[in-house]
Amino acid sequence: MSTTTDLALAYNPAFLGLRFLLEVFALFCFGLWGRRRVPSPLRYLAAVAIPVAVAVVWGDFATAGDEARSGGTTFNTPGPLRLLLELGVFGGAWAALRHAGLRGTARWFLIVLVLYHIAAYDRVWWLLRH
Repeated sequence: MSTTTDLALAYNPAFLGLRFLLEVFALFCFGLWGRRRVPSPLRYLAAVAIPVAVAVVWGDFATAGDEARSGGTTFNTPGPLRLLLELGVFGGAWAALRHAGLRGTARWFLIVLVLYHIAAYDRVWWLLRH
């Protein structure tokens, strides 16, 4: 007997790998923005501190039972709020790329994000219901 997660595209190992790469790239975008846009001598601090702060919030505020993550969480966050957090982080990374002057890269990142979230509709729907 199959479960819904057996059929869920968002929980496929390849999709989980893609999601991980998108998350790491988003953190890189925040660091790149800090390095390029924060005035010296704080730029190097910003290049490290901004992605670390985003990663802490990203990792601590999760929805319990989310199989795209470990399923555990530090602060149990309602699914719709978690989805907004994710869209905010990914949208912020897109904006960071644009503000850093990498408009072409930002455009491709946005296209990949939109396609990923369309394909991972099952997880998006799960978050909206929890």
